[in-house]
Amino acid sequence: MGILGICLSGSNEPTLNFETSANQSYPVALEMLFYIGFFIAFAVKSPIIPLHTWLPDTHGEAHYSTCMLLAGILLKMGAYGLVRINMELLPHAHSIFSPWLMIVGTIQIIYAASTSPGQRNLKKRIAYSSVSHMGFIIIGLGSINDTGLNGAILQIISHGFIGAALFFLAGTSYDRIRLVYLDEMGGMAITIPKIFTTFSILSMASLALPGMSGFVAELILFFGILTSQKYLLMTKILITFVMAIGMILTPIYSLSMLRQMFYGYKLFTATNSYFVDSGPREFFVK
Repeated sequence: MGILGICLSGSNEPTLNFETSANQSYPVALEMLFYIGFFIAFAVKSPIIPLHTWLPDTHGEAHYSTCMLLAGILLKMGAYGLVRINMELLPHAHSIFSPWLMIVGTIQIIYAASTSPGQRNLKKRIAYSSVSHMGFIIIGLGSINDTGLNGAILQIISHGFIGAALFFLAGTSYDRIRLVYLDEMGGMAITIPKIFTTFSILSMASLALPGMSGFVAELILFFGILTSQKYLLMTKILITFVMAIGMILTPIYSLSMLRQMFYGYKLFTATNSYFVDSGPREFFVK
């Protein structure tokens, strides 16, 4: 409906040419309607709360190769659509709705980061971390400056690689132990040290350890918010404070996931068996 509206509301003959539509101006009320339509579609795709509920269940039940495609490519297309269509084609409406994006993004960071530690399913815990990281992207888009946009795009690319790799490692772990619930795991570092090392590195990248891509993206987002001319200083400080809380909550679910999977002796002593570690093919993919 949004595409047809943009196509038919041009001053000249109807067109779907992106370059022509980018130079087209619309009445503010009509542009806001177009923006809402596209935003709802991309909010489901990204996902953005409260339209995110399909994602954890999908990740929890799908094969890990599907989870890799979903986390690494398909979810990021929703954020890309917000940049290319909502921001580029509908800039006036984006400026009006940007404070709401900041509010939704901050709520999403805290909500998903708080929900993730309660997930027993390994893939659902990683899925909620993806939802939380999407909150940073939304805040970057709502900052309305080049620094925030660059941070959001870098976060899209960074988390695309990190999320896909984490689901790949979750799948390789499942291939060996046939367990998906974290409270049933333990002691895997003893028998599969290569997977443990790679999983640890990617978990650190996900929680934005300094020197890794997640840290660079979130640091640029912080600068983008603080240098934005659209918001008052107290508003920017409050948003930055909430983002910092989200960054504090992220290590809680990431490190507890590592502890439940790889530390201790539960699984090793219960099965008393040896699992094959990553071979050259899996190590190359990682």
